[in-house]
Amino acid sequence: MNLSTRQQVEELMDQPGLDEREHQQALAGLKRVNWISGSSSMLWPPLRQLAQEHPDRPLKVLDVASGGGDVVINLAQRAKQEQIPMEFSGSDISPVAVDYATRQATERDLSIPFHRWDVLKEPVPGEYDVIMCSLFLHHLRSEEAIFFLNKISYAARQLVLVNDLRRSRFGYCLAQIGCRLLSRSPIVHVDGPLSVRSAFTIKEAIEHALKAGMESVTVTRHWPERFLLSWRNRT
Repeated sequence: MNLSTRQQVEELMDQPGLDEREHQQALAGLKRVNWISGSSSMLWPPLRQLAQEHPDRPLKVLDVASGGGDVVINLAQRAKQEQIPMEFSGSDISPVAVDYATRQATERDLSIPFHRWDVLKEPVPGEYDVIMCSLFLHHLRSEEAIFFLNKISYAARQLVLVNDLRRSRFGYCLAQIGCRLLSRSPIVHVDGPLSVRSAFTIKEAIEHALKAGMESVTVTRHWPERFLLSWRNRT
């Protein structure tokens, strides 16, 4: 598999008319993938640090393309455990994902509003201190990624966090094996490796962020073949 060039392929979960039960099974599988990959652990330190800088009020956080809601739910649980005031919200273009995430939050006695929202077509609300996303950037074409980054950096009051895959041979092999071990969903089995083929390298992600007007971005590498792009609004 030649991964030197990005090969964006539409994933099964992005297909219109996807069976609802298959979609929910895939969301459950992705929850396990995110747990093993430590998505919430990757995002928590910068959120906690920013909240500690502003102890006078709750930090308002929007998770874009939140899918099954597992990442933002885990973050809300951490905030609750550490008694750090934060207000989390989730959004996704899929009504199935929104309903699934809402049920998951309710079962854990967490007040997290999830709403349907198309980030590429609809305006971004301006009341959030932090706008973040996990495993969403690689779904976008390069011009869409630049547009998206520009849009959320303009709207976020203080911080943007983008957690995504790094395109690499090792990451592709991990996706081939890990997705089959962690999920019974055939959608996850197919989409996992496709996601790696569609992912950006760190260099490409930084270039897109700079084109989006995000100066002084910080990118850190995380296991397994993930990166976290961080940007602070200094205005």
